Amino acid sequence: MSTPPVVVRPPANSRSARTPRSSVVYGVVGVVGELLITIGVLLLGFLVWQLWWTDVEGNAVQAEIVQDLGFEEPPATEADDGVAEPRRDEPPVIDEPAHATSFATLQVPRWVGEQERPISQGTDRPTVLDVLGIGHYEGTAMPGGLGNFALAGHRVTFGKPFNRIEELQVGDPLVVRTADTWYVYRVTSTEVVMPADVRVIAPVPNEPGGEPTERYITLTTCHPMFSARERYVVHGVLDYWAPVADGTPSELLG
Repeated sequence: MSTPPVVVRPPANSRSARTPRSSVVYGVVGVVGELLITIGVLLLGFLVWQLWWTDVEGNAVQAEIVQDLGFEEPPATEADDGVAEPRRDEPPVIDEPAHATSFATLQVPRWVGEQERPISQGTDRPTVLDVLGIGHYEGTAMPGGLGNFALAGHRVTFGKPFNRIEELQVGDPLVVRTADTWYVYRVTSTEVVMPADVRVIAPVPNEPGGEPTERYITLTTCHPMFSARERYVVHGVLDYWAPVADGTPSELLG
């Protein structure tokens, strides 16, 4: 006589299939997971655009702006190797242009490998800093003028013209060019301030109400890197000027 097969039955309170409630939970978890992955991909794409592509595009656009300024090449002669003779008399000063007009360039020998950057009127992001490069604080002195020629620029993104600002040392040249004139400034000091400390762009830096007797330059940018919590500031004073027709400053010729 054969033995009947043993049938193992699950406990009465166990379930062989998911309940409708558990299916909903699993579905919600799956949707949330997909959303998080999508958000992560979008954030990664944004970071690539913000930290890399805006620099690629910004560098190209700013190089084109410099070219479109139409500045003539300084002459080069065998007699003086094309070096412009420094002048320390009264320099020519151009009028303040309309907003978002590019009127000058900046070159910093300390920043080896950096391209010549355009300087444009204004410091708002949408029409100047994000699209044109370095901005000139409206109402401050123009290149070579008595007072403070104050500039702002991005430290990261959009070409990051002031990315290497912390490398500057006292005595370093900052070379500004307009259509007809070179202005060679020298770094005198650096400081870190809060964004509300507009005293740094006063006609006499850090002396609001002071009457300027010098020709200053001030560079401002965000600090620390990837943050707008503070401002990194570089001050300088005009060393000399020279007509472009006389050649190129020796600082740019090595």
